[in-house]
Amino acid sequence: MQVAVFGRKDKNMAVYCVSDIHGDYDKYQKLLKQIHFSDFDWLYVVGDVIDRGKQSVKLLQDMMLRFNVIPIIGNHEYMAISCLRFLMTEITESSLKTISADILQGLLEWQREGGQETIEEFQRLDRDTQWDILDYLEEFSLYEEIQVKGETYVLVHAGLSNFSVDRPLEDYQLHEMIFEKVDYSKVYFPDKYLVTGHIPTRAIQENPRPDFIYKGNRHIAIDCGCSYGGRLGAICLDNGEEFYIE
Repeated sequence: MQVAVFGRKDKNMAVYCVSDIHGDYDKYQKLLKQIHFSDFDWLYVVGDVIDRGKQSVKLLQDMMLRFNVIPIIGNHEYMAISCLRFLMTEITESSLKTISADILQGLLEWQREGGQETIEEFQRLDRDTQWDILDYLEEFSLYEEIQVKGETYVLVHAGLSNFSVDRPLEDYQLHEMIFEKVDYSKVYFPDKYLVTGHIPTRAIQENPRPDFIYKGNRHIAIDCGCSYGGRLGAICLDNGEEFYIE
């Protein structure tokens, strides 16, 4: 993957990161207004756009129209992709024979994790729009590596399981990046920042600011508990400024 580089020549733009919006379209829109998001800016959404909230599909449709919103896959998108594809399958005698215990288990697990709201919203769409949504989800990046004003940032939803500083990012498997918890007490890269969501910052031990962005040991944790009564948080990588929607 080519590293995106944003430098001084891009003085009229800003690079932002947000994660774990979880279907809260209103908070997402308020955030865009708060940061004065424009066509000159870039917003990286570090996983878990969907589920729990009631407007996941509406949120995805907005993101789809913005060339400068870059989505990274989270565990909720991963669960959704296979389940939505299954739900779009025409029920016939032949297709019934292909339903496996794994598919049913995956659907039940996704529903337990907040997928039911997304399913109901998805099922209200016409078939062409459903395919557009599914195609868009399947285009989410596994990770992004970007440079902003001389600093390098690795953006990944959950972490880097089985980490080695010598291991290329492209060698990590999907489950190592979207399910496994990151160790915030450990410096992963001496020359890069690791930007993650997945774990609400209130769950980080010895974090002095629960539900605010956490910075330490070259980590930037940006899941501020939006779907748990916390905040939607975002950070501008150009200057470290933090933004919050209650």
